[in-house]
Amino acid sequence: MTDIETLKPVLETERLILRPICPDDYLAAFEWCGDPVVNRFMLYPLYTKAEDVRTWIESIDHTNPDAYEYVFVEKESGIVIGGGGLYYHPDIDVWAVGYNIRHDRWGRGYTPEAEKAIIAHVNSVRPIRELQGEFACDNPKSGRVMEKLGMSYLMDAEYTKWDGSATFKAKVYSSLGADGTKY
Repeated sequence: MTDIETLKPVLETERLILRPICPDDYLAAFEWCGDPVVNRFMLYPLYTKAEDVRTWIESIDHTNPDAYEYVFVEKESGIVIGGGGLYYHPDIDVWAVGYNIRHDRWGRGYTPEAEKAIIAHVNSVRPIRELQGEFACDNPKSGRVMEKLGMSYLMDAEYTKWDGSATFKAKVYSSLGADGTKY
């Protein structure tokens, strides 16, 4: 087993196989990265070329112990239906959750199922003190995912897409209470 496989092994849930994203996943990832419905509230601009998704995937450093980037493979169909993971911010000692899933797979509970498995794995390797996530107020379903992960409202915020094309009023959710204890 390589160091990468030790750090970022394939994970399994009841309905999903979770594995580190690889360049061969670019067409499947383009299904959500290039979908304006999925992209509406995302930080990254809408991808218009599948090759640009491949370039992004090739830039991922799987040896980075502060970033866990997985794809979600639906067991029943074998289709890559989404992706996400955890990303450590050492300046504030917080792990941020992030996720995307194909529009045709929304509302089935796949995202919290996948993220719970990733969180459990990361926590077994590097104890997590706090999780945080941010979502646009106009996208409450993303907030519901965070609630299913044991997170709750921390504060109001705002974020802007990387290309400056849109700014959203947002909410930040956290796994810690105001006194620093887990809920």
